[in-house]
Amino acid sequence: MFDRRAFMGTASAVAALSAFPAWSAENLKIIAPAAPGGGWDQTARSMQQAIQTAGLAKTIQVTNVPGAGGTIGLAQFVNNAKGDGNSLLVCGLVMVGSILANKSPVNLSMVTPIARLTGEWQAIAVPARSPIRDLAGLVAAMKADPAKVSWAGGSAGGVDHIMVGLFAKAIGIEATKINYVAFSGGGEAQAALLGGHVSAGVSGWGEFAQQAEAGKIRMLAIAADARPEGSKVGTLREQGIDIVLSNWRGVVAAPGITPAQRADLIDQVSKLAKSEPWKAILKKNDWSDQFLAGEEFGKFLVAENERVAGVLESVGLLKR
Repeated sequence: MFDRRAFMGTASAVAALSAFPAWSAENLKIIAPAAPGGGWDQTARSMQQAIQTAGLAKTIQVTNVPGAGGTIGLAQFVNNAKGDGNSLLVCGLVMVGSILANKSPVNLSMVTPIARLTGEWQAIAVPARSPIRDLAGLVAAMKADPAKVSWAGGSAGGVDHIMVGLFAKAIGIEATKINYVAFSGGGEAQAALLGGHVSAGVSGWGEFAQQAEAGKIRMLAIAADARPEGSKVGTLREQGIDIVLSNWRGVVAAPGITPAQRADLIDQVSKLAKSEPWKAILKKNDWSDQFLAGEEFGKFLVAENERVAGVLESVGLLKR
């Protein structure tokens, strides 16, 4: 059951809701193409909470369709929701990689871009006792012998793997020489890093921050466009490596909707993203506000697809 007081936090936030315009769709459906508990599911249910609190739709249904990095849910959405202006599908960077790696017959060009909502900036860290003291030391070690530098991260072809591929390219290392150790979950990868079983690790900045503050790991860089508030760790760009990468999440609408339906969905999601309840969710989850809507989001998806395809090809996971 949704706890209004825990979610809203202040009386002023409640007052702000009274001015929030009604959602045009009476019955909104949000598809989370993953099992409950993950980032896409959290995004879908956070949207549901904010919309319900404001009374913007009569009913809001979240449905989980897990499997194959989101491509099973995407396929069902493309095939079953055509023309439905009351449905949204949560998507993200992981889905872009999964579509390419799995050679999915459906892709994000088949749906209607609405908005990028949030993201978690990627970060690079080493064990606390590592002889590598800073990013320059990691670059030097990679250039000396990339095979001796082991990297812990999530599944092969996922956002962590993409990050390491981009890093190798940026410093002039052939990506096929990367010693990337894929783990099924972030907890396992972090345990390998904490135990000193790998040279370096990649994960979301928020996942590393607590361990870094406790002195259990040493964070070297964040792949953000600017330092997160309060961070003492420099961005990759600040340290001379031009990489910006976040595990972003957004929403797309069904194929075949009308221009009016598309405009309405963009308008309503834009208003949701500016609301106090949504801002509270971002703060609570350490999500970065990376809102980008409409045509600009569509252009971003095209560029992101090309960037990810290049990385997956460089690490040997994709042939074009």
